[in-house]
Amino acid sequence: MINSCPECFDKQRKIDELSEEVKRLKAKLNVQERKQEEGAFGSSTPSSKIPIKANTPAIEKKRPGAKAGHQGNGRKKFEKAEADQVIEVQVESERCQECGGLLDNKGMDERMVLDCHPIKPEKVLYRLPKRYCPHCRNTVRSAAPGVLPKSLFGNQLIANAVDAHYQHGLPLGRICEQIGIGAGSLVEIFHKLARLFRQAPDRLIDEYRRAAVKHADETSWRTNGKNGYVWLFATSNLSIFQFGKNRSAAVPKAIFGTEKLPGVLVVDRYNAYNKVPCEIQYCYAHLLRDVSDLEKDFPDDPEVRTFVATTAPLLSLAMGLRSQDITDAEFLEKAARLASDIMAVMENPARHLGIRHIQDIFRENQTRLYHWAKDRKVPADNNLAERDLRPSVIARKVSFGSVTDAGAQTRSILTTLVVTLKKRGYNVTAHLKWVLDQIAKNIHQDPFPLLFPKSVSP
Repeated sequence: MINSCPECFDKQRKIDELSEEVKRLKAKLNVQERKQEEGAFGSSTPSSKIPIKANTPAIEKKRPGAKAGHQGNGRKKFEKAEADQVIEVQVESERCQECGGLLDNKGMDERMVLDCHPIKPEKVLYRLPKRYCPHCRNTVRSAAPGVLPKSLFGNQLIANAVDAHYQHGLPLGRICEQIGIGAGSLVEIFHKLARLFRQAPDRLIDEYRRAAVKHADETSWRTNGKNGYVWLFATSNLSIFQFGKNRSAAVPKAIFGTEKLPGVLVVDRYNAYNKVPCEIQYCYAHLLRDVSDLEKDFPDDPEVRTFVATTAPLLSLAMGLRSQDITDAEFLEKAARLASDIMAVMENPARHLGIRHIQDIFRENQTRLYHWAKDRKVPADNNLAERDLRPSVIARKVSFGSVTDAGAQTRSILTTLVVTLKKRGYNVTAHLKWVLDQIAKNIHQDPFPLLFPKSVSP
């Protein structure tokens, strides 16, 4: 029986309005509390900007040492012939310190120690022979080995400084203390090296365009006191950095060009990548974060909890499937079934606006979400780019960015070369020193074949 009382109807309508208001205010309060705990960017907030960090939970420590029957991994001994030097220590006294009696000779004990000398630059004076031809009046001078023309510093010192700063992230001041030169001289060394190798990144861009799987990402970087960005374009065997750029689509356009390219580009959903001339795979890690945030924003909504409990495991399985110990045929079978399950969840009608928003992302971008299911080489996440950018994020905290545009350009070139050399298995210091030695013999030769002598297949 329907209650036709106007007053009762108005009261029920008011109750429904107040219930919706309470629900809306609770959601808004939950968002504010999350911002206070996690920072302005929610779960994407960098750890350095989280307002209040929770204490690290106490973890029960395991008993030290290997299991019974397993070979230990203790300190490795070396033979006497392998020692760089053998030092015999003299006896302090031939008499016992306790009673004063004479001590008997019981032979020698051996103690193996690893040690090193402090880093210190050597002042080297080269005496270079000079000859004169009386017939053509030509003067012939010998060049100093291992030294670039008109350089005050040897190639080993230069290679050490580049490796320390651009690979290991040591600040300029610390490097200056170690090698005993001024900051201005060190900066000029880096600028000179960047001018020498300025064409190398363009050649790496050609390799990047031909790669079957490409990654890209960006993060903030200040230059000359102004906010900017550092862009990364990477594959498994190269990394191209662009420091001091803005966040417009002109940067990826300059890297990718306009002609159709092979392969798949793995990125987040930033609009600047939308017009690149190749296939795109969106990162599932970012989507999984959005799904997890939905439950944090609406913890009391049963529809949200059901959606998150169903979707989050599927996205996690998609990201980890390619690393499982299965054949390619088994991978394709499981990937097709997993992609079908994800599509079914996204096509399931939902009432909650947050769920429908995530479903719309999957429905509207189907051509950019399932390349991982067709090719095992294509990952469902952009972790490679995230890992490559992490050292730059640490450098940003230490150096606060680049002081000048020239410094940003130098960092772009040298970081690109150092990280790419490391990815290709080179000892960066030794290889860079060898390259500089070869260039010192002929300053006009192309340095790229020296830097990367091994051919790289796309």
